[in-house]
Amino acid sequence: MSKSFTIHDLPKEERPRERLLKFGEEALSVQELLQVILGRGIPGESVVVTAQKLLSQFGSLQKLAEASIEELSLIKGIGPAKATQLKAVFEIGRRTSSQTSPYKSKDLSDPKKVYELVKSKLKDYHKEHFYMIALNSRNHSITEVSVGNLNSSIVHPREVFEEAIKNKAASVIFVHNHPSGDPEPSEDDLIVTKRLVEAGKILGIEAKDHIIITKTSFFSFKEKMLI
Repeated sequence: MSKSFTIHDLPKEERPRERLLKFGEEALSVQELLQVILGRGIPGESVVVTAQKLLSQFGSLQKLAEASIEELSLIKGIGPAKATQLKAVFEIGRRTSSQTSPYKSKDLSDPKKVYELVKSKLKDYHKEHFYMIALNSRNHSITEVSVGNLNSSIVHPREVFEEAIKNKAASVIFVHNHPSGDPEPSEDDLIVTKRLVEAGKILGIEAKDHIIITKTSFFSFKEKMLI
């Protein structure tokens, strides 16, 4: 039986960890980055092979990131410990991408412009994600507030307006996705929006719009005169 190729068969300067230290993370392939995260393989199987199997099984990095701990654990060499490591890394990346620095102010009065701004963040999620765009005279910032089914207990005005107050926002736009593909607001959407608008009035922060997005379309509360 032939010996499995391992990281240690490579010259030291060609090993992923050493290459990352020397050239930076951008120089590594996805497979090499996975090798660094996983650290080592299992008896009889190199981490090189395990990383290859992960990419082969799920087909893309996006699908790998969406895989559950149970699905990851079905791969030989990926037990619960390594599965949780992978999920933690992907979640940190997702949260980093969702917490944006302030952008130079732009006209977001047109719901279509808001849709174009956020659809890349929200269109492929399988759960509902609620975002808040805080607007002031100089810039805007986009903050993820909650993940899960949209209802009044999950989307609380305290969390929604926390970032708005921090950014001295004069107004806000709410955005969330509908994984079902239907942009029409649910009864919960209507109730939550009304509650948030009322909270904004108390705080002196105008709720300009609430936009529901899907992969191909959007629904604007402002356009339908619901806000």
